[in-house]
Amino acid sequence: MSKPLPAARRSSQRGGFVLGLIAGLLAGLALALGVALYMTKVSLPFIDKVPQRSAEQDAAQAEKNRNWDPNAPLAGKGAQKAGGATATSSGATTAVPAANPAETAGTTPATAADAVGAASAVAATVQPVNYFVQAGAYARSDDAEQQRANLGLLGMQAKVTEREQAGRTVYRVRIGPFERKEDADAAKERLAGAGVDAAIVRVQR
Repeated sequence: MSKPLPAARRSSQRGGFVLGLIAGLLAGLALALGVALYMTKVSLPFIDKVPQRSAEQDAAQAEKNRNWDPNAPLAGKGAQKAGGATATSSGATTAVPAANPAETAGTTPATAADAVGAASAVAATVQPVNYFVQAGAYARSDDAEQQRANLGLLGMQAKVTEREQAGRTVYRVRIGPFERKEDADAAKERLAGAGVDAAIVRVQR
């Protein structure tokens, strides 16, 4: 059996381990400090390869960005630019004379303006109307309903309306309304062919 180490020898071994650990830490710190100093003195390969821009180049780039037109690629070779210039295939611009306002002001003839004004005035005064074909007016509602039934046998739909006239109620039998007078005339001729007297009445809408 091996004998246990004396206490003095164990303490010396422990002290040597602690000293070695401290020495290793100091050596690592010194190495890291040296690498940091080397990196600060040596130029970086990627950063140094970037070209440096002058103040004039920055100003020219800023002016180009300010005048950039996003619609420029859409314009054709003969498209006109702002300021009265026309683009050519070589990239140069040719001045285009501006139109004279005094020359273009009188292009619309006065007669056309007068015609438009007259048409507007007529449209404002003419009121839209509807046309009815009246097939009779009766003092009794039964007679009016009988006439409406007779028109129904002819295939024509009529309505009975009431109106006060000279203090008495009048029952009118009418067909319509028609927006065109031609349609009202056709209905009247059809009634005349069946032996029914009728008249055309205009009513404002």
